[in-house]
Amino acid sequence: MPPRDELDHLKIIEELQSTLKKTQRKLATKEAAREELVEAVYRAAREAALAVKTPKPVIAKRDRRSKKAEVALIHATDWQLGKKTTSYSVETCAERIDLFASKVLRITEIQRQDHPVREAVLMLGGDMVEGLGIFESQLYEVEAYLFEQLFETSRIIEKLVRTLAANFETVRVICEFGNHGRIGKFGTMPRGDNFDRMAYKIAQDRTTDLGISWQMSEEFFQHFTIGKYRALLVHGDEIRSFGGTPIFAIIKKFTGWAAGITPEWDEAFMGHYHTPLSLTIPNGARVFVTGSPESGNVYAAEQLAAQGRPSQRLHFVDPEAGITTAEFVLWLD
Repeated sequence: MPPRDELDHLKIIEELQSTLKKTQRKLATKEAAREELVEAVYRAAREAALAVKTPKPVIAKRDRRSKKAEVALIHATDWQLGKKTTSYSVETCAERIDLFASKVLRITEIQRQDHPVREAVLMLGGDMVEGLGIFESQLYEVEAYLFEQLFETSRIIEKLVRTLAANFETVRVICEFGNHGRIGKFGTMPRGDNFDRMAYKIAQDRTTDLGISWQMSEEFFQHFTIGKYRALLVHGDEIRSFGGTPIFAIIKKFTGWAAGITPEWDEAFMGHYHTPLSLTIPNGARVFVTGSPESGNVYAAEQLAAQGRPSQRLHFVDPEAGITTAEFVLWLD
């Protein structure tokens, strides 16, 4: 390259580098401002929650029968609190989760007529909040903004956890976060900065008096055991699809995960698609898709030709045999 051309080339490189540095500084400032805003909202919701008087814990009555016990496995997911439709609101969500809790307890009492059910494992599957700016083109309105979404979601989770703690001798909470809880569009912020996760942390801080365990990891899945029973919890947005529940994509994805990507599991749970479903993958393991308490989703009806009936899920597990003994879809309308 001639000397003059080389100098011109170096000048262009210097100008590009200077422009890149300026752009990076602007982006860093923008990201810092966004992170500060999110932190402020979280801190305000957390402090407001912690300022509320903590209810006196109710101790569950001990079941001293020697007969083999089972465990209640509860899947609560896709509340999307903050969404407003013709038949769903923050108030509706709270009412339906109360109904869900009462149905869990009624069915548990039926089970207890035959054998002890001392432990409850609550899976929180993600999309507990509606979030903001996730899908700007969706037609429904957002009723509650970030502060109220965080505060109300953590309050309802706390109430559910306290209800379980008053009726089961042992309670465990397994937490997974969803795509609606992410901050901004996909890839804008780290996956771990998630409003679902913040709501879980507020609820955890509010229930330290109960002495229950909370599991929450950075992985895209949560793996846990109940005796010999092995379970996998994911949100479900890892399965990319548009237009209804992608049955074959779910089978393919979980078959791949079961081939060594995740720890070994007997049954897996997911939400995201708002329609209850059960599938068996080629190795014999089962996958359960759990519904949502929401209803009246105009976007889903018009764009996806899909409309789920409000529901959540309850199973009972034999920890010694490592199997599910009963499974229920609990309708909430």
